[in-house]
Amino acid sequence: MAHKLDISLRQYARIDKEEDLPRRDVLREMIKVLDLSDDEIGKYIRDIVNR
Repeated sequence: MAHKLDISLRQYARIDKEEDLPRRDVLREMIKVLDLSDDEIGKYIRDIVNR
């Protein structure tokens, strides 16, 4: 996944563990790669806002 997102494995691990937020461009690519629905994207964003 890190390779598909063009980020380091370390950065991907930090995002995956919710230790860091993805940059906007990385988030857009994640949405495309994972084929996320609008509902899934909304839930992710709400989770970030409610931290």
